[in-house]
Amino acid sequence: MSVVIHSATKVDADGIVDDFWVALGEHTVLAAGTGRGWQGWATAPGASVLDADGGMLTPGFIDVHGHGGGGFAFDDGADAIRGAVAVHRAHGTTRSVISLVASPHDVLRTNLGIIAHLTETDGLILGSHLEGPFLAPGRRGAHNPEYLRSPDPGEISSLLDSARGTLRQLTIAPELPGALDAIEQLADADVVVAIGHTEAGFDLARQAFDRGATMLTHAFNAMPGIHHREPGPVTAALDDPRVAIELILDGVHVHPQVAALAFYAAPQRIVLVTDAMAAAGAPDGEYTLGDLSVSVVGGRATVVGTPTIAGSTLTQDAALRSAIVDSGVDPVLAVRAVTASPARALRLDARFGYLAPGYASDAVLLDENWAVKRVWAAGEPVTQTEFVPAR
Repeated sequence: MSVVIHSATKVDADGIVDDFWVALGEHTVLAAGTGRGWQGWATAPGASVLDADGGMLTPGFIDVHGHGGGGFAFDDGADAIRGAVAVHRAHGTTRSVISLVASPHDVLRTNLGIIAHLTETDGLILGSHLEGPFLAPGRRGAHNPEYLRSPDPGEISSLLDSARGTLRQLTIAPELPGALDAIEQLADADVVVAIGHTEAGFDLARQAFDRGATMLTHAFNAMPGIHHREPGPVTAALDDPRVAIELILDGVHVHPQVAALAFYAAPQRIVLVTDAMAAAGAPDGEYTLGDLSVSVVGGRATVVGTPTIAGSTLTQDAALRSAIVDSGVDPVLAVRAVTASPARALRLDARFGYLAPGYASDAVLLDENWAVKRVWAAGEPVTQTEFVPAR
């Protein structure tokens, strides 16, 4: 069976193409082009056909950093992960990396094993991301300080064993004892290493990148900012073509004009992430992130009793709109930041991020206001399912 979508305005990292059509197979794009070439595919047995009526068609979005949604937290087991990713899929995120907050070692091992199983059985889950425990206490954000520690080679090996080759990303503060060696150990294991939740300055950040780190976790947040005499880790990342730069565009974490400057400095290396906690796609109220209590008021999540931001309530379609509408980013670059750039950051750009034959059959149809109308993941239509938040 295949899905044929025609009369679309294609927007991906290769540019904007009018009168576009694509044939989505079970796993990959079978064919694509312009004009009437779709008609031959429409007659294939079992084919379904959709007239996009000029709507914008993009590849499926990829979120490399999120913690939950729909009332479900990624730290709460397989059912919660399934519930959360389903909510995000309805907003265009067809492939997800499952992020975990700092926790005791045994808890992390258990959760990594759960995610490994899901990754092996559900191709829409790409693997895990450990945002902790190797973070600077003074830049911990919404991570429990009891669980923060310096990296140890044996512990890292244990975590890698539990993940069974599915640990995609790990965030680390490079100033911690043993952190630079840990970066090399993780990079040698084919893990994407990000620096973040750190006190590191410009020079140390550059050392970390030279040792194998290739990403900056939620730029401008939980790290020193850009000062004219102390350029900091953000400047080091913007200056290094090897480094992908996460941005959270929810109107809380980064000002739209700062986001515009980041896109100007590194247009093809910005990765829009949600860093979403359980309240994404769910009502305001009381939630947990790890074992910390979080209050969500007006869509803003903070650790109870503090002003500390506790992730976001963002979905990637909203981040895309913010980049285009609020920051004035060129739509091709904005779409790249939720498709081809995250795929490249994860070293999966041969499989994801483009509407072209051989790439994953993930697609998102949007209207003229960049609102999601339809989503396909691995060639199958995604529908919004009602979930009862797990409180």
